[in-house]
Amino acid sequence: MDRESISKVLDILSKTYAGAKCALNFKSPYQLLISTILSAQCTDERVNKVTAKLFKEYGTPERIITLTEEELGEKIKSCGLYKNKSKNILGATKDIIEKFSGQVPNTMEELISLAGVGRKTANVVLSNAFGIPAIAVDTHVFRVSNRIGIGKGKNVDQVEKELMKNIPREMWSDAHHYIIWHGRKVCKARKPQCENCAISFYCEFYKDNL
Repeated sequence: MDRESISKVLDILSKTYAGAKCALNFKSPYQLLISTILSAQCTDERVNKVTAKLFKEYGTPERIITLTEEELGEKIKSCGLYKNKSKNILGATKDIIEKFSGQVPNTMEELISLAGVGRKTANVVLSNAFGIPAIAVDTHVFRVSNRIGIGKGKNVDQVEKELMKNIPREMWSDAHHYIIWHGRKVCKARKPQCENCAISFYCEFYKDNL
């Protein structure tokens, strides 16, 4: 997709999804980190229900670390993959307390050193907790970016690099939310609603399937 088309797509998406923001509820960088770990293969709605209860009593590193893997696993069970998530949350929390004085770090290198934290989770935290421009490539962003042609790649790392190259840095965080919401509302996985899509004129997928 050429630069002009990319600019048009971003302009349309920004108007269509003005005010779009992170759907996870959090009151601190730590809570966002935990919520993002829990969101793997789970809906944001489910995560918010679980964390609403969890964070009332265990909303800080110092509180969560008092739980065993089994105890935490029971509290997050409905999010799925709870054994692995419980292990990663406690591992990341231990590092935050011991290596970062109880504060979630705000660099990519430090964040991905934490248990269970990859680039996607790190980018979510950098963008939404610290206001640092970042593009987190989840399943929605990966699918929509490839379909439209705004960021193509065979894996999430390739798509992230393409989006960072094609989108102005100051728009990275906002564009991330626009693309997610477009994937949820219109460009759905099984049946994209091309007939209701505001950017179909520029979309490679739509052109290929006319």
